Amino acid sequence: QVQLVESGGGLVQPGGSLRLSCTASGSIWSIAAMAWYRQAPGKQRELVAAISSGGSTTYEDSVKGRFTISRDNAKNTIYLEMNSLVPEDTAVYYCNADRVLITNGPIRGYWGQGTQVTVSS
Repeated sequence: QVQLVESGGGLVQPGGSLRLSCTASGSIWSIAAMAWYRQAPGKQRELVAAISSGGSTTYEDSVKGRFTISRDNAKNTIYLEMNSLVPEDTAVYYCNADRVLITNGPIRGYWGQGTQVTVSS
């Protein structure tokens, strides 16, 4: 029904930058909010940044000033610009689409499969 496909992860040195993308595809009428979560080994999944359909954003404290989330509603795509990366940012980053309205289906959320981000020298 709905697929979320992430891209842009990889290996980067401390202080470097990466840009993640996530596109939702399917019979989508609307998506209320989209977000990036991350999960490091041995830790719980945590919210990194979220953006509403109207453009309101929220960030986890440790990424404020370093990460920027943006959204292209026409393409059902979000981006996460990550700057000044530190080893603690190493994790699998997951895209989430919340309250997705589709043709002939319930309103529900969806997750992408995740993309690995590794910050290491």
